[in-house]
Amino acid sequence: MKRMYHYATVSKALDQLNEKGFTCDFNRNADAIKKNPEKFEIVHVYRYEGESDPGDEAVVYGIKSTTGKKGVYVAGFSADSDQETAKFLFDLSIRGR
Repeated sequence: MKRMYHYATVSKALDQLNEKGFTCDFNRNADAIKKNPEKFEIVHVYRYEGESDPGDEAVVYGIKSTTGKKGVYVAGFSADSDQETAKFLFDLSIRGR
């Protein structure tokens, strides 16, 4: 079951997920998810929309692997973000519905 949470900021969402045991940084391990999507499940999703600048939008994913590893992935919508991984995670979350 996926849960959608609303925190005031991305850092607050990351703090809360960290307290729940989501300590792995999947931004640094995105290839593991891309290569083995069946081994990962998105269990928390938090969308943060910038008040004044749409470029500030971000999605924080709480991800759990089949091995029990829990971590986060932050997908930004700025021009320099990893769009390929962000799209892949979006597709993964849609598939999990």
